[in-house]
Amino acid sequence: MLFSIVIPTYNRLPILSKCLAALEAQKGLEQGDHFEVVLVDDGSTDGTVDWLQENQQQLTHLRLVCQEHGGPALGRNLGVKEAKGEVIIFIDSDLVVLPSFLAEHSRSLRKSWQDRGNRLCFTYGAVINTHNFEFPCSEPHKLSDLSWAYFATGNVAIDRSVLVQSGLFDPAFQLYGWEDLELGERLRRMGVLLVRCPAAVGYHWHPALSLEQLPDLVRKEQERARMGLVFYRKHPTRRVRFIIQYTALHRLLWDLLTLGGILNVNTLKPLLAWLIKIGKPGLAMELLRLPLNRIGVEAMFKQARQANW
Repeated sequence: MLFSIVIPTYNRLPILSKCLAALEAQKGLEQGDHFEVVLVDDGSTDGTVDWLQENQQQLTHLRLVCQEHGGPALGRNLGVKEAKGEVIIFIDSDLVVLPSFLAEHSRSLRKSWQDRGNRLCFTYGAVINTHNFEFPCSEPHKLSDLSWAYFATGNVAIDRSVLVQSGLFDPAFQLYGWEDLELGERLRRMGVLLVRCPAAVGYHWHPALSLEQLPDLVRKEQERARMGLVFYRKHPTRRVRFIIQYTALHRLLWDLLTLGGILNVNTLKPLLAWLIKIGKPGLAMELLRLPLNRIGVEAMFKQARQANW
């Protein structure tokens, strides 16, 4: 069997190099199995393509595909189109996987196919968040790493024909957020089963919180709000409203937890700076999620009003 690992990337060269090196170190595949890495560069401007071309002899499984900057949904669709494998595995370009990653997905998929008598399933691997760039795989699994998403492209494997039948990713999701969960909603309605595969471990690296990141984090929440409404327009159900937090309950919750907006990005800056200074950026990020969630929910309701919903 040929597995195609599809990865969109945009200006993430330092961690991308670790991601690709980890994939080259895969072992434990069944006899006759092979894999390719289909990397879709989304118009990077940080020298990604030049570096890949200079190091192509060390990246023996890599196939590079380039597109103009259009976002991860378009990138993943292009990657699937270019892929040759009968199984597609999606990961992000800031994920560093263990050597057994691919073999674990393979075992879980094949077992589920045999048990079910069809291929209407996908495996969902573990994603462990880390700030440790030098040794990302040293991070322990934490309660905050648990995800209730149905289909998140940070670490999933699925039969190509099932994926194509679903319609792939909707290119309407041009900004940050929700394109993978929206595809997951279509897969769920097709009866495609989520199969947990905790042994297929990937370590999701992102830099520790700094105050310089605050404007970008606020922007992402505003983009998520816009894309959340795109999601809801496609699937106007109570379930999706709860997924994107477009409910009066969520609006009340985040209003209460931020004391009506008194606890906001600006008023929390001194506390965030102190937590970062004493080596607690993770705790600072959890605290920051309170006003960020309120920003996203309020932006959604505002945009819905403007659209006369």
